[in-house]
Parts: sequence; structure tokens; C-alpha cells
Amino acid sequence: MRKDKKKVVGEPMTDEQIAVFLGFRPQGDEPVDHYILARAYRSLRAHDFMRFLEMFQAAGHDVNAVDVRGRTVLQLISEHEQADEYVAALLAAGAHPVEE
Repeated sequence: MRKDKKKVVGEPMTDEQIAVFLGFRPQGDEPVDHYILARAYRSLRAHDFMRFLEMFQAAGHDVNAVDVRGRTVLQLISEHEQADEYVAALLAAGAHPVEE
């Protein structure tokens, strides 16, 4: 982290701050919906990610979007040790369950 950049931890995010993620676009050929969703997962706390999912879907985005390898964000994160709340949020938003 840059020395002049203040690290903010624990402060609540506004809807406007969360909605910023809807404007992100991939540099390469990754599908837009998958990129936005994966970036939000990597950046937002679980309760903010839940709020983001509502905005994401309201904007017409797909929680089941796949990457260039055909994997959904739910498939990618389902084995992450601390992703339980994110997995639950995706499932509640209509993401297809991971088949075993």
C-alpha cells in the first residue's frame, strides 16, 4: 500500500461506493459479468457483497456468468475456506449450485 494512502477498515460502505463495481470492465477477453462479480467478491466484505448482488442483478447482470473456461464465480469460490457467506449470498441470488 502506498504510504500516502490511508487504509480504511470497518467503515460502512455507501451504496454509491458499492455501485462503483458495476462500472468495472476486464482488460482482456474475460466476460464482463463474470469479471465484475469476481472483482466484487475479491474486494467487498460479505455484507457489502450481498448488497452488491442486488444492484448487480437489478442492472441486468447474470450471477451464473462463466469465465473463458466455463466456470462460474460460485464454482471458483466454493472451495475457499472463508467464502461461506459469499457462497450463501450467491445461492440466495439464484446462482446454480455446484455439482459434485
